[in-house]
Amino acid sequence: MNDYPAMIVPVNHVEPAPRRVRAYLGAEKVLDTTRALYVWEWPHYPQYYVPVADIRPGLLVSEGHTQRTGRGVAELHGLRAGEAHRPRAARLITESAIDGLNGTVRFEWAALDAWFEEDEQVFVHPRNPYVRVDALRSNRPVRVELDGVVLADSASPVMVFETGLPTRYYVSRTDVRFEHLIPTGTVTSCPYKGTTSGYWSVRAGGTVHKDLAWAYDFPTRQLLPITGMVAFYNEKVDTFVDGQPVNRPQTHFFRTDAGAS
Repeated sequence: MNDYPAMIVPVNHVEPAPRRVRAYLGAEKVLDTTRALYVWEWPHYPQYYVPVADIRPGLLVSEGHTQRTGRGVAELHGLRAGEAHRPRAARLITESAIDGLNGTVRFEWAALDAWFEEDEQVFVHPRNPYVRVDALRSNRPVRVELDGVVLADSASPVMVFETGLPTRYYVSRTDVRFEHLIPTGTVTSCPYKGTTSGYWSVRAGGTVHKDLAWAYDFPTRQLLPITGMVAFYNEKVDTFVDGQPVNRPQTHFFRTDAGAS
């Protein structure tokens, strides 16, 4: 059993998305809908399925192929807007046993240049309505080590509690021993926190461990308490809270070296 709340939404669960969703390719508005559906293709987060009637006519280009997905039969389409052409950008669901999906289009998120929920830009994927993210100040001391090298030691961390992920421990930069950290050019985005402003690899025990720490200098307004602070993948370092070791969790970030959380 994990020591943090797990995702509980089953695959292929469908819910209405009660917000305006827009997406753009270059300067062209590709879709504008208040009728999008959340569809969970895997438990961690949903994708948007958009009624084809809410997509600007003439932008979808049939590629003459169909495929069977976990949601039903889909026709593959490219996307063309002005000079931009994105092949295999969308799947039009033509036959589905899941109520409400026939006649909806599922876009590859990266095939579009910008997505908005109401008037706020959203990154990476839709925000999961069942995810809660809290950033709480704490006086429980946190120490981070790797191969016996102390990387950070803080008496006043900010703890980020996010559904489906282990607790993340953000510490002030003055509590980080940057002599062991190497800046990298990595940049990642999170739907809930924004875009990272810094990443660091760690040199410990004669080995450089790639991209173990990150910071958000300009997080979303909901996560302002972590502004400028540094967190480490507790999947890959040794973390002590109140002097007690925290087990290294097993997550999809640990397995795939995906982006910050």
